[in-house]
Amino acid sequence: MSSKQVSSQHDQSRFNMIEQQIRPWDVLDSAVLDLLSQLPREAFVPKQYLGLAFADLEIPLGDHQLMLSPKMEGRILQTIEIKKTDKVLEIGTGSGYLTALMALQAKHVDTIELNVKISKQAAKNIAAQGIDNVSFVVTDGVQGLASRAPYDVIVFTGSIPLLNTHVERQLAVGGRMFVVVGDAPAMEATLITRISADHFKTDVLFETCLPALINAPQTEKFAF
Repeated sequence: MSSKQVSSQHDQSRFNMIEQQIRPWDVLDSAVLDLLSQLPREAFVPKQYLGLAFADLEIPLGDHQLMLSPKMEGRILQTIEIKKTDKVLEIGTGSGYLTALMALQAKHVDTIELNVKISKQAAKNIAAQGIDNVSFVVTDGVQGLASRAPYDVIVFTGSIPLLNTHVERQLAVGGRMFVVVGDAPAMEATLITRISADHFKTDVLFETCLPALINAPQTEKFAF
């Protein structure tokens, strides 16, 4: 198959992904849909899984880490409503695809990844797209990145059993944080908005299930 045929096949698969997976999951923001149609998702997928680049599933990245499903990425982008002036913190870089999508909307993105190998690959993936407003930090991101706060947007790409109020306090006033909270199978996608210095608004968006962040604080297990 020629490179032109491959490109055409990917374009059709991307179109189907948007129309059959992302739109039906109530992602209707035209700016978000345009981004998803323009940024080549296949360029962020490990070569051995290239055939699954547009499938409705989470793709393995190695070391027990996963790339989020397309509909989840779309829903996150629509929820956080990034503006061109926004400073964003992403906790869990993964493949770099969601990082790149946010960077195309924001002023700057700081992205934290615990795994050095995965962080380096994501940096290569993003640089290949000509995106240069991302800073990569290799550390445990569960506590956020207080040294570079405040942030207009914070996104957790893995779930946490317990909400960490230390991280939400790294939001600027008016800032938004997306996080999936709970233990499987009862997890809730949650949007937290900082209303003022001491007040936060919490909106539960939908039920879902995501792998937990490594080193996420665990809920206590009671034995009877």
